[in-house]
Parts: sequence; C-alpha cells; structure tokens
Amino acid sequence: MPAAHRKPKQRSISGHTARTAATLALASAATAATAFEGGVAHAEPDLTPAQVRAKVDRLYQEAEAATDRYNGAKEKAREAGKKVSALQDEAARREDALGDQRRALGETAAAQYRTGGIDPSVQLLLSSTPDRYLDRAALAERAGTRQAASITRVRKELRAIDQLRQRADGELGRLKARRAELERQKKTVTRKLAEARRLLDRLTPAEREPAADRASRSAPRDTTAGAPAKATNSRTAAAISYAYGALGKPYVWGATGPSAYDCSGLTQAAYRAAGVSLPRTTYSQINAGRRVARSQLQPGDLVFFYSGISHVGLYIGGGKMIHAPNPSAPIRIAPIDEMPFAGATRVA
Repeated sequence: MPAAHRKPKQRSISGHTARTAATLALASAATAATAFEGGVAHAEPDLTPAQVRAKVDRLYQEAEAATDRYNGAKEKAREAGKKVSALQDEAARREDALGDQRRALGETAAAQYRTGGIDPSVQLLLSSTPDRYLDRAALAERAGTRQAASITRVRKELRAIDQLRQRADGELGRLKARRAELERQKKTVTRKLAEARRLLDRLTPAEREPAADRASRSAPRDTTAGAPAKATNSRTAAAISYAYGALGKPYVWGATGPSAYDCSGLTQAAYRAAGVSLPRTTYSQINAGRRVARSQLQPGDLVFFYSGISHVGLYIGGGKMIHAPNPSAPIRIAPIDEMPFAGATRVA
C-alpha cells in the first residue's frame, strides 16, 4: 500500500502518562460537578460569617425582587382571567338571544307555510347552514320588511359573537403567557431562597444574627416610638394600628395575610383595613400616592428601598418603620436606614 494511504499508528497511553491523564480527568470532573451543583457552600468554603450574611442579604433582596415580579404577573393573570370569563359569558348570552330571534323567524315561517307558502329566503335561514344564507345579503330583500330587519339583526349578531370569541381567544393567549411568567418567577424565588438557606446552614445561630440585631435585643425595647396616636389622620392611624397587630407574624413570599405577609402584602393589607386600596407590588405602590422627601416623612407614609424599588415598609415615626423583612425574620420594627433608601409616598 502506498505510504500516502497508510493509516497512522496511534500511540497508546500507558504507565505514568495514563495515570496522570486519569488523575486530571477525575479532578476536572469533580470541579465541574461542584460548579454544576451551584452549591455556594462547596464552592466558597472560606467565607467569614459576615460575608455569608452579606451574601444571604443579597439573595433575599434578589428573591424579593422576583417575588414582586411574581405578584405583578399574578395580578395580570387574574385580570386576564376575568376578561376571558366576561367575554365568554357575553358570547353565551348573545347566542341565547340569537336563538330567540331565530325561533321567532321560524314561527313566522311556519305561519306562512300554513297559509299556503314559505318565502325562499326564510327556508334558507332555517336550513342547517343559515350562515350561508346570511352571507347572501341580496336574498334579504326578497323577504318582507320585518323579516329583512330581523335577518339583518341576526347577521350583525353573528358577527358580534364571532368578534367576542376572537377577543376571548386573545385574552386566553395572554393568560397563558402570564401563567408562564408566574412559573418562571416562582422558580427564581425558590432557587434564591434555597441558596440562602444553604448558606445560613453553615453558620451557628449566634453567627446568623447581625451585630445590630444582637445590640438591639440586649437594649431596652422602645415600644412607644411611632405609636398609632401620632398618625396625622384616621386612615393612617388605622393602617399603622393594623401593622402593629401584624408584628411577629412570618414573612412568606406572595402572602397578603392575615397569618403571613411579604413586604408589599403587608402595606397593602394595612391600608385596606383603613379603607384605602393599594396596588399589589412595590413598584406600583410607590406611584400610588404623592411623593414626599425623606425629611418630610410622616407616620403612615410608605418608604421604599433599593434602586429597583424591591422593598417597602410603613413609616411609624422616629426614623422607624414596620416591615416584613425576609424569610429569616418576622414582621418587626426597624430603622429605615438599615437599607438603601429609594423614596417615599403618602397615600392617605
């Protein structure tokens, strides 16, 4: 065989070379597995308790932002569902009314038949495919004046019902998209919270608690700051009173009470108790009232945090608020400067 067509010999790997390759392969596989698992506890074993708490805080913030998107998608899905139901109900109602009109035409046709004949246009209308007749508008002119008007109404009604069905189909499509968005945000929230729990499991109970919390726990508790009596009107007083009643209840993402809340769920419920309707999400609540500067805060104002407006609390005076922090802490009183301040609004 000519040299150009000979298959080159493959060198075998043996001895030390083979052992080295196997070792490298196993190490690469282990590294890839660790990276794939996404376990921060495995990938970053040397984090200090303070660094772990900082990462947990970031994860909670990201989870809360995703929770807000989840809440927004849930509201839009609810609205789309209502529109679908309303359109379907309207179509069904108009179909019933259309049946009444067709029965009336049928009675007219029967009377004509008994008196010696039936108009050809009515025969077509009462056939198994009356729509075909309705498309042939010229035949309506051969019916009597009353029948022609009835036939025209039936034709318009058929078109209106078809439009209703098309709108219902469009809303169904939007509803499916909202539900898909709900699932995406739900997965994001649960993933962030699970990662935060894995990080917290690395710490002792004492290490999990920030120094500020330990100091406040050992200091005399101020139970009078921002009391409802300081509210500027009856609505803000009612909202603050409701928030005080929720102290100690757990944070649960997506919850609106009465046994648990997320941050915007708490403020919405508090003002609902005061007769004021607020939107569901923080990024909507900040636009629900009149913006106020931090220096002009009054008890009852809503205070917002982070650049993405992902957290909200109810200001109670004295630089403090009542808020639902995150899954690691219940609803509590906290200083408003413990998070990056983003703005405030007065809704009552």
